[in-house]
Amino acid sequence: MTAALIIFIAVYAGIVVFRRQKEVILWAGIAVALIFLKFGLPDLVHGIYWNILGIFFGSLVLAELFVVSRIPETVSDYLIDKSPNMAIAFISVIAFTSFLSMFIENIATVLIVAPVAIELARKADVSPVPVMIGLAVSSNLQGTATLIGDPPSMILAAEMKMNFVDFFFYRGQPGIFWFVELGAVAGFLVIYLFLRRMKTKVARVEVTRPRSLVPLFLFIGMVVFLSIASFVDPDSSWFGGTVCLLLGAFGMFWLHRFDRLEFDRVWRRFDWRTLIFLAGVFALVAMLVEQGVIDALAAKLGLVREANTFVLLSLIVWFSVLFSAFIDNVPYITVMLPIVQGFTAGDQKLQTILVFGLLIGSCLGGNITPIGASANIVAMGLLRREGYDISFPTFMKIGIPFTLAATAASYIALYIVYMH
Repeated sequence: MTAALIIFIAVYAGIVVFRRQKEVILWAGIAVALIFLKFGLPDLVHGIYWNILGIFFGSLVLAELFVVSRIPETVSDYLIDKSPNMAIAFISVIAFTSFLSMFIENIATVLIVAPVAIELARKADVSPVPVMIGLAVSSNLQGTATLIGDPPSMILAAEMKMNFVDFFFYRGQPGIFWFVELGAVAGFLVIYLFLRRMKTKVARVEVTRPRSLVPLFLFIGMVVFLSIASFVDPDSSWFGGTVCLLLGAFGMFWLHRFDRLEFDRVWRRFDWRTLIFLAGVFALVAMLVEQGVIDALAAKLGLVREANTFVLLSLIVWFSVLFSAFIDNVPYITVMLPIVQGFTAGDQKLQTILVFGLLIGSCLGGNITPIGASANIVAMGLLRREGYDISFPTFMKIGIPFTLAATAASYIALYIVYMH
């Protein structure tokens, strides 16, 4: 157990210090565990959630095809064209970006919509900084709302055996989606405070024509199939991943026939590194489970199990916010979920409240700093290319109030609904 914990701490420290090589460091740690611990290849293979990896792979492919279709640009242009002033135009674009992030990886949504927002700001002769920060933090928040929005949500689904519908209605009560949306409303109010003075009229834009509707139909098909997955595969072990992989394969076949050049580009820019990293995180946590580390930590936390539920929830949420402001939340939430599950010792209501709070805190915490989430880093890179070098204080001027408002609204509502 001690050796397993040392390997995990060394790997985590390596990931924090050498972020660009995190996949190599992670799998090197797993290799050490395979050699020196009672942790064999069968344990590794069994510990990886293959269904979740299939959903992740397939949804990323369909997201890339959605970008190729130009449908997001069409909707963004339409929203801008119908807005009465710049403030409403920017809020509309940010709201649309956050909606996309429920179904498409956050970096992709920022890359899709950011050029539209920057061009609009240039035409109006206003700074794109608050808009770009708003795009990044809103996309991070909404990625929490659905199973396919972000890797932490997929990890939650894997640990809790949740399907797509469970994010909306879980065991007869509102799912995490509704609490995230309440947080989004609070967050949008904060963003509007920074944009409300932009009252200039919007210059009319030419609405981009979509190239094809096929990716949209494939995406709708994925959502429909994931919605019925629980009827076909109650244990969430194969159906969702299989469907997403098949739809992704069909989509790539279509793209090869539709635009060979775009097919090559999509294949080259596919996010293989995150897929490999996610698989490695599952394997590393399987090693901790196998060596008894998770059970031991859960037992230690069990000493405070009788504490006030709201206090426990608040501690988990705000510690997760602080931790995730600077450090990758994927390995953090993957380790913490089974610990919280063990700690709650079969109390279903307490378990649900605490794991939902864990997801809310670990996902929203990344909005505090420009390095807290990949979407933030991408947005700041795009601004730098436009001549705006954003400092930590500039980002945090929006990031902190947004995070405080969205997090507080989400988890307090969660507590009220589930405890009353």
